[in-house]
Amino acid sequence: MEDSVTTMEAISDQDLYFELYCEEVNEPPLPICSTCGDFQHIITGVPCCHVTTTLFNIRSEFVSQHLDTPAGETKNYIVTSCSRHTHTTPPNSDSFITVEHHENSITLQWDKVNNNISFVLQFNDTETDISVPDEDGPVTQTVSSLTAGTQYTFTLYSVFENVRSSGVSITAVTAPPNADSFITVEYHENSITLQWDKVNNNISYILQFNDTETDISVPNEDGPVTHTVSSLTAGTQYTFTLYSVFENIRSSGVSITAVTETHLECLLKDLGLQQYYTKKLSLSKILEIDKTTINDEPAKSNSDFPWYFLKKLMMVNVAARNMTCTSDCESDDETGNAEDLDSSNTDDMPNPLDIIAALFLCSDGFLQQEMALKMSTCQFSVPLLLPNCDTKQCTLMLWAMRDIVKKYRPQSLSESKGFIEDRIVLSELPMISFVRLGECSLSKSALLNKLLSNSQQYHDTFVHRNMECGNSPRKISNGLTEITWYLPCGNTNIDIFSQPVAVANLRGDIASFETQYSFLCQTSAAVFVFFDNLDSECSLLTNQHHKAQIFLVGNSESKRCTLDALKKVETNLCLTKNNIIIRKKQRNDADFVKYLRQKVRNVIKEKKGKMTIEQMADIAHDLGILVDEDSPECQTAKTNAEAITAEIQDILKYKEDQLPRQGEIWKELTCLEKEEFRLRKVGSGNIEDYKSQLQEDRKELRKRQNSYEMSTAMTCFINAISSPGTERFYFLKWMRMNLDNLSRIKLSELQEKYKEKCKNSENKEEIKEIDRQISNSSLGTEHFFREMGQIYEASLSLPQTDPARQQLQHLPKLCAELLLDGFPLELVDGDASNIPLRWVSDVLSQLSDLVSPNRKILVVTVLGVQSTGKSNLLNTMFGVQFAVSSGRCTRGAFMLLIKINEDMKKVLNCDFMLIIDTEGLKSPELAQLDNSYEHDNELATLVVGLSDVTIVNIAMENSTEMKDILQIVVHAFLRMKEVGKRPKCVFVHQNVSDVSAHEKNLRDRKLLLEQLNEMTQAAARMEKKEENKSFTDVMEYSPDTGNWYIPGLWNGNPPMAPVSAGYSEAVYELKKHIIKLLGNCESSANDILEFKEWMTSLWNAVKHENFIFSFRNSLVADAYMRLCTEFNKWEWKFRKEMYTFVSNAERRISNFGTVAAKSESSDMREFLTCLKSEASTVLSTWETRLLENLTHYFQQTDVHVYLDEGYKEEFLNSANSLRKEMERSVFNQLTAAAENREGMREIEKIKENYKKEIEKAVHVLIDKFRKKNVRMSDEELDKEFDKMWNETLKKLSFSEQKITNVFTSTFHYLIINLSHRGSHACELLSYKSLQDCGKEPFKYTPEGFYNRCKHKPRKWFIIHDHTMAVQKLADSIINVCSQFAREIVKRKNNYSDTYIQEILNIIDEKLQSNQDVKTDTEFEVSLKQHICGFAAREFQKMHEDFVQENDPYRCLIKYKERFRDDFIDVFHERDQCQKKAEEFTNQCLKPAVEDFISWFLGPDIIGEMLTCEQFSNRMSFQYSVLLDLLSKDDFENYVSYIDSYEKYIKSWILNKIVEHFSTGSVSEFEDRHLQSCIRSINDAINKAKRGETDDMKTFVEDICKELGDKLVISQDALGAFMMLNNADKKQFADWLTVSVNEMEQDLRKEFKNVSFEMKLQHLHVQPQNELFNRLVGCGKQCPFCKTPCDAGRVAHFEHFAALHRPQGLGGFSWPNTQKLITDICSSLVISDQQFRWRDTNHKYHPYKRHREIYPDWIIRPDVSLEASDYWKYVIAKYNMDFAKQYKTEPADIPATWKNITKQQAGKCLQESFDIK
Repeated sequence: MEDSVTTMEAISDQDLYFELYCEEVNEPPLPICSTCGDFQHIITGVPCCHVTTTLFNIRSEFVSQHLDTPAGETKNYIVTSCSRHTHTTPPNSDSFITVEHHENSITLQWDKVNNNISFVLQFNDTETDISVPDEDGPVTQTVSSLTAGTQYTFTLYSVFENVRSSGVSITAVTAPPNADSFITVEYHENSITLQWDKVNNNISYILQFNDTETDISVPNEDGPVTHTVSSLTAGTQYTFTLYSVFENIRSSGVSITAVTETHLECLLKDLGLQQYYTKKLSLSKILEIDKTTINDEPAKSNSDFPWYFLKKLMMVNVAARNMTCTSDCESDDETGNAEDLDSSNTDDMPNPLDIIAALFLCSDGFLQQEMALKMSTCQFSVPLLLPNCDTKQCTLMLWAMRDIVKKYRPQSLSESKGFIEDRIVLSELPMISFVRLGECSLSKSALLNKLLSNSQQYHDTFVHRNMECGNSPRKISNGLTEITWYLPCGNTNIDIFSQPVAVANLRGDIASFETQYSFLCQTSAAVFVFFDNLDSECSLLTNQHHKAQIFLVGNSESKRCTLDALKKVETNLCLTKNNIIIRKKQRNDADFVKYLRQKVRNVIKEKKGKMTIEQMADIAHDLGILVDEDSPECQTAKTNAEAITAEIQDILKYKEDQLPRQGEIWKELTCLEKEEFRLRKVGSGNIEDYKSQLQEDRKELRKRQNSYEMSTAMTCFINAISSPGTERFYFLKWMRMNLDNLSRIKLSELQEKYKEKCKNSENKEEIKEIDRQISNSSLGTEHFFREMGQIYEASLSLPQTDPARQQLQHLPKLCAELLLDGFPLELVDGDASNIPLRWVSDVLSQLSDLVSPNRKILVVTVLGVQSTGKSNLLNTMFGVQFAVSSGRCTRGAFMLLIKINEDMKKVLNCDFMLIIDTEGLKSPELAQLDNSYEHDNELATLVVGLSDVTIVNIAMENSTEMKDILQIVVHAFLRMKEVGKRPKCVFVHQNVSDVSAHEKNLRDRKLLLEQLNEMTQAAARMEKKEENKSFTDVMEYSPDTGNWYIPGLWNGNPPMAPVSAGYSEAVYELKKHIIKLLGNCESSANDILEFKEWMTSLWNAVKHENFIFSFRNSLVADAYMRLCTEFNKWEWKFRKEMYTFVSNAERRISNFGTVAAKSESSDMREFLTCLKSEASTVLSTWETRLLENLTHYFQQTDVHVYLDEGYKEEFLNSANSLRKEMERSVFNQLTAAAENREGMREIEKIKENYKKEIEKAVHVLIDKFRKKNVRMSDEELDKEFDKMWNETLKKLSFSEQKITNVFTSTFHYLIINLSHRGSHACELLSYKSLQDCGKEPFKYTPEGFYNRCKHKPRKWFIIHDHTMAVQKLADSIINVCSQFAREIVKRKNNYSDTYIQEILNIIDEKLQSNQDVKTDTEFEVSLKQHICGFAAREFQKMHEDFVQENDPYRCLIKYKERFRDDFIDVFHERDQCQKKAEEFTNQCLKPAVEDFISWFLGPDIIGEMLTCEQFSNRMSFQYSVLLDLLSKDDFENYVSYIDSYEKYIKSWILNKIVEHFSTGSVSEFEDRHLQSCIRSINDAINKAKRGETDDMKTFVEDICKELGDKLVISQDALGAFMMLNNADKKQFADWLTVSVNEMEQDLRKEFKNVSFEMKLQHLHVQPQNELFNRLVGCGKQCPFCKTPCDAGRVAHFEHFAALHRPQGLGGFSWPNTQKLITDICSSLVISDQQFRWRDTNHKYHPYKRHREIYPDWIIRPDVSLEASDYWKYVIAKYNMDFAKQYKTEPADIPATWKNITKQQAGKCLQESFDIK
């Protein structure tokens, strides 16, 4: 009641009456309302409406009767009163309270006064009317649209008749908003951290969970609020509700559910493995090469430990479990107090067993299997039962151990030196288990390590407490059961146990892991229970179903070990004293271990309880233990694999029945392929017929392959590997394991037979047969893939629409997917020593499609003698496992793909690393074969050619076998150098353990280098590359950095020896070195398709006898074409720049001595010297730029520029030659221009004088008539002008211009040119007058006649007549010189001696470059006489025409009419401005502009054509020409191309130019140059306008001078224009601008109306001739088939042609039959055929050694039988036509040629010219 009492300070005087009653009065009397005078209320018992009853606290001084209340005290009184105002203030409502608080609303409640009273609610300056509710009870009102978390004041008024009560007020707040983003941010085992967004600074929070509430105050800082709830239970779900609180009012609350981490989750999180618990780690992920691969930094946090362990384990490093840590894991402070000495940081460091268990839980089955295998190799224990502490289940790791194969020799086989090899899960062995009951003071694992270790060498098989981090608390590995095996070696002095035994070790207390203990009791021969304290009841030990003997192992030093309890247990378990082992205090570890060993030996001797791990799976199932092999994918794969392998009884027969395509047929195909490339058996038959027969034989063999139905085994195999997901991976593993098991059994039987037969030396044939069976008894998955490849390759010989072919098109993709997933692919078939090229190529193509485009690969390869640990080296280095058939070494070559992690891609600049493992060189199996060295060379050449780094493995230091292996390897490296590839090389010396080996072997390394040099010289002699004198000539090699020494693999005696730590570390250092080498590769990595191209090219070249000679590769061709294209661009820029320079210089020379000249020099010789100096500067600049471009090009790393290294010198020479050629040409042109200008200046002076005389006479005549002041008509003026003209001409003295005798000058230079030939040459010149030479076609007739060779065609055929060769050379030189002369004559210049000098230079250069065509002095003299004769004749005519054209008298006559018109205009004083402007424009400017455009239009056309692909380089050009011939398919075109190559090519180029510009694109160039000229003219006019003088002559001269560098204005036209010119400068300038604009429009119209062909004729440079000179190459032809050279630059050292042709196409026929010859020289050079003619002194010479006769020609063999299909198609189609053309008999066309289609011919072109 106290809360509702109001303190009343005084009684209002408005109250008429009131009465006070003590609070104690329960029902005070109702007062009479005096105002109302109504006593009705007394009757009804209800007071009137005006009476109010209020409880007040009234101070005693305001009360008349204090009622014993002390003065000043407050006492509660009940006051009843009635207002004196009539019906004014109604009473306030009672119980005005808030009943609900929400974020946006508050609900209020109060008592109803009566039914007549309404209410007004006031808040926030607003009022709300509330009517009287009808129902009884309190009134409620909800106020909405409020702001959350805000305080409001509400005042409630009672209202009656619009009169309000005094009002009653309350304060209330809205509920605060819920916090946003209420989430869980951290999970831990015992805590959860929550986070939410702060509402505002006035809001606090309450967190509710598990029926508890926690108040959370408002944090001061900004940002989200975090709160950690601790003391939770691991792996438990909690619901948290968060309330915002404001003024004790809560929000509605927001809830989330969170789960604490389990112990497993916590550890996985700490180790950084949580994401892999659901999405398992894969083997391919682990094998990725990342920065940790080459990083030696120790672990910095717990999350580094798993990766550290895996990295070491994959390299079989026995230190993998040694966990060391820096920074966060360990303290750097090594000092401390006494208390710290006993403390340890290991609580924070994970136990190695936890790491191993976590990794197995987070790995897929294949990584688990690999880990188990590597751990077993390191002699680590491996998981047998893997626990999951979350699910409380464990898993039998049967699959994980499937791949472990062990070899051992029990004592029973020690004498026979036999051994047992088997998968460990299939080996029936006794298992001895060791467990712990309760706490134990003895270290069970440490004792086990001593038990299994020899006294000479201790090894930690099991992790124990004294190892690094071994005493860290185990979090998830309790319950882990590990297993290891002790395997004897057959030596009683070394073996601890004479028989193999398995040893299991259960981690943790068996009381907590009864399932594991029960499993061990049922699967073990004996169980040793370690204890300290035994429960006398011992229910755990007695309740188990025991199959095993139980041994109790206690420690007498333990105070809890009581004899009474031990005796009770002994009785309960029916144990004997023999089963009780107590370590006495006086017994040390060694004695105790010895005692334990004896107990174990006794158990083994009983030979009871043997069981395979595979059999243990049944017991596991009974106990509810999971088995890892039970997954559906694994079981399905197992069923599929067994369906195939179960049918195998006899491996040899099985191969013949189920895998028939890879047997003898494949070997025959291999022999056929090599014979196609070597033609060793062609004999005296026709080569092309023989090749055609080989092709038919190959088709027949493919037909035989296709005749086989798909075998059941192959159908099942292909279906199985087509399975989705991991099922096919399981299948391949099952297949490999099953097949290895079968092969192992078969090999074991055969080896026993072999051993027996070898005891008797008479069994040679049987021994040989068994040896063959041993070689063929291997059966692995590679045989199935090999069969798959042959099925696919055979199907390609079927028509494309054949369903059988279409159904097999998916096979390469299947194999590519497997390769991408890390499975090895057989590259070289080890049995047939061949690559199924199409199969492997298509697999690689599919691989390229599967990954992103342009993915780069780097290749690492190993080479070495057989059985020297090459595969082990690669497996250790990269953690891989190559598919090797059981009991045999690697055969052939396998490749395996490893992904490069993102962090290493930029370092290595590649995406994948390809590892290639090869069979050993010098294999004993192949040594007995005649071609074993050839086989090794082929293999070495292939893999060295494919690799970026080659590891040459040498198993012992400087062995005698080293020379053989070195010769093979050096041979391969030499071949690579010659074809443009420079792989890195590392020599690895194995089994060198001394730490000082590197220093001690300094002398040996020098000896090795000497041997390498010796081998290099030997290989160079074989390859005919004697310039290579030392190994460093072949490749970069340093004896110090190029040799690596690696200790032996095993640390001790196998089978119990672990891998040597020194071996692993040395291989790791080698791996880092190799990665560094790859990262420093100057050349860019190949992408997958480029690698495919390399492989194809290398193998095709390997199949030839002469590799270097035969190597053709599209990558090399692409690189060469790219370089040619780039060089052509640079060359054209150079030429265009010099052309521009010459054209500008010639204009300056033409303007020399005129008003347009800008040169201050008046001496032409001085001016010429200056121009030549400028030219030299420009030439040097561009030569330097060209050389710099070449240098920069060869410094690139993103393209295969290293493949062009062999051409670098040639291109540098081309650059130098270009400079010399351009310099001579430029200087000659400048000299000729200067000589012409000098001659013109003399003539111009004469003309100028004559014009002045005429002009003077005209002015005299005008003055005469003006003085007479008479009007004269135009006819009268004409007569007077003619009279004056004739009189003036009579006064002028016209001297006849001197005519030079060009023949005399030519003869003079001819004598000088031939002076080096001696007096005989001069004597020959005198026999015939030069004027008589060159009139008739040149015909070569040799003085000495030699008889043509006539021999039998079986060994050789007659090559072309020498006379024809010389005649052809002469015709070629004559054509070039004729073209030069015609271009000079077309310019209509005066004769210059430089013209004839240039012609003689051309002849000398052509003769020099064609020295292979033997010529004599007589020929040279007669040829030069002929050419100089017709050239002099042409030049003489040109000279005379020039003299006549520029005769002063003729020039005066030419301008007579213009002079007459000007005379009349001047006489009549007519305005000449418009007329003179038009005259100046049309006679002076327009010809100059047209000439300018014609100067530059030619280079523009050339530049445009060079942007076309077909004109970009020589190879593309040839391809385009031949493809055009094929598309037109016209016989006459072929004849023209073959017989008149230059003529046809020029015509073809011209047609292409016309075709290209037929759309009018040339107008763009014309318009550009026209605009340039118009701009220059207008600028010159405007500049001249600004001149100070008004003189017309000066004005025109200023214009001419301004245009002097651009336009050559005719001096004759200008002189004529200036005569009698009285035009006003300003008006002339205005009219000139108009005329120039009109000229621009006129020229545009003229350009449109003139045909492109006509424009070509008037160009200064003929584009077709320039393009011909650039693209025709050197002009050399193949000495046998006359195919033109395709080399893309002038100064090349060697000639080659992409596509040779049958010799019959050149008209050659057999002399005895007159039939056209079908032989192609690209086939002849690999045959034993011979040729002879004049160049061989008419002696037989093998085509194979043609370079001895023609050293400049490389005639490479065809890369395939289809390589020359183009020309085969042509001769086959037009055989009769060619015979008719050459007047011979048709050729005998091989049958296969007739089947070649036009499409195949086109495809041949693409392949031959490497067009993509």
